[in-house]
Amino acid sequence: MPAAPRIRPSDLFTPDDWAPFQTRSPWMGPLLVLHCWAVIALAVAAGLIWPVLIPLSVAVVGTRQLGLAILMHEAAHGGLSPNRRLNDLLGHWLCAVPVGASLTAYRPYHLAHHKYAQQAEDPDLILSAPFPVTRASLRRKILRDLTGQTFFKQRVLFAFQAFASRRDEDLAEGAVVTGRSVASFLLVNAVLLAMAMLAGVWWAYFALWLLPLATWFPMVTRLRNIAEHACVEGSASDPWRAARTTRASWWERAFIAPYWVNFHAEHHLFMHVPCWQLPQLHRAVRSRPQGERMEVAPGYLAVLREASAKA
Repeated sequence: MPAAPRIRPSDLFTPDDWAPFQTRSPWMGPLLVLHCWAVIALAVAAGLIWPVLIPLSVAVVGTRQLGLAILMHEAAHGGLSPNRRLNDLLGHWLCAVPVGASLTAYRPYHLAHHKYAQQAEDPDLILSAPFPVTRASLRRKILRDLTGQTFFKQRVLFAFQAFASRRDEDLAEGAVVTGRSVASFLLVNAVLLAMAMLAGVWWAYFALWLLPLATWFPMVTRLRNIAEHACVEGSASDPWRAARTTRASWWERAFIAPYWVNFHAEHHLFMHVPCWQLPQLHRAVRSRPQGERMEVAPGYLAVLREASAKA
């Protein structure tokens, strides 16, 4: 099985230039996890105090639920803490489990994606290969997300399949990520429900946590997947084009792409650079002639137009 083509840091940077990108902070990762939960708490509080803001709160919470998944991804690369035990504790229990994932299951799956990016053996190829699709097809996919159908498939049907199967590698991504963590997912969500009941706002769990998890979170996860790899010409053979970076405005960072997840081309070039250093890495790479070969989209709407351009 051929691995994806790669470049080395020394192909672009001197040792002094590269040194800042090798730094692992002991506090940035935990602060990002704290920030994510703080934003969720503030959005829930806003919905409780001003019910008219509940639709906005659902979008904010759903995006930060994606943020938890992104920080789980960071933990899969050892980026939340230089201390491996703390890294995995934060990444699993505070990031993965609350949204129905498992860091233990996700890490080997995701590292295989990096090793075989856009090759036939890439386990994520199914997420980008169908594109471009028609606008009607994309609308149907987004409608399934926003009506909870995707959530039901990934968090209910896939979970039952995972329990019934002894070979997780035969299952789709949703089962690999969720099937091994059903009990812990239910436990954490039971705690969240109990906290809401003790606070006298039992309905807040359903309206301001479960509803975003079942609707907005699947949709923005889909948009993230499309933007990262779909419709990038030469992605299977050129390491500079293995993924796409998408320029994100403030509202896209708030409602679609938190925690620098939009810098995906840079992440695939140098996957061990922590997420908070990706903007700096982007500027450094783009300042070199080779960086002009990267796929950089002006925004998520532009990506969606390209991904739904099939006649």
